Amino acid sequence: MSFDWRILLEIEPGGTGTYLRYLLVGLLWTLGTALAAWVIALAIGAIVGTLRTTPMKWAVRLGNLYVEIFRNVPLIVQMFLWFFVVPEFLPKGLGDWIKQQPPPWGMYIPAVICLGIFTSVRVAEQVRAGINSLPRGQRMAAIAMGLTETQAYRYVVLPQAFRIILPPLTSESMNIIKNSSVALTIGLLELTGRARSMQEFSFHVFEAYATATILYLLTNLTVVLLMRALEKKVRVPGLIAAAGAPQAGH
Repeated sequence: MSFDWRILLEIEPGGTGTYLRYLLVGLLWTLGTALAAWVIALAIGAIVGTLRTTPMKWAVRLGNLYVEIFRNVPLIVQMFLWFFVVPEFLPKGLGDWIKQQPPPWGMYIPAVICLGIFTSVRVAEQVRAGINSLPRGQRMAAIAMGLTETQAYRYVVLPQAFRIILPPLTSESMNIIKNSSVALTIGLLELTGRARSMQEFSFHVFEAYATATILYLLTNLTVVLLMRALEKKVRVPGLIAAAGAPQAGH
């Protein structure tokens, strides 16, 4: 079997440029989708994970319900729900606005929301484990010094917890990049979607998916290196080792 890598330099049928450029644009859509979803995941995950460690039983139950709902539904099913079902239950004006968005924005918005919500559950678990790995005396000491519960979390607990969970957050940041490929099922032409289109037009299956694989590997390797540099910069001696206990039991 022979492979012809020159296909990457040929013009794709849409006339926008070479197949290589076509795949690189897909990579940009992958990164744009993953980054926007990661912001949502961190924001919601931090809130839900924190609420699950508070003394408020109603907040703990609400957080647990959120986690169980979105953790037990497959990602592809959630993608279809956000794309096909959710707009029908929104107020008519908002639902129509979402459905009338031109490509690729009509697919991009549901994909970002779906990936953000799906990943926020995993982030919430990491945040909860990081907070629970800290000695309870730290929060109690902060409150004894005059801080409110909210201030104790903001200035004492959460800064240490996020330092502890940086390694697992690295894994989640890579997962969200890989999971963005599911968006092709609703028509978003990210990297995997464009690799599939390339092999359908050119019949060069190996070259299309091998190039996409290399781009995914390089992207995730870059993420790992950046996160390791960040971890080294913010590491507090004695804290990272403490994170092993809750993660092992999870």
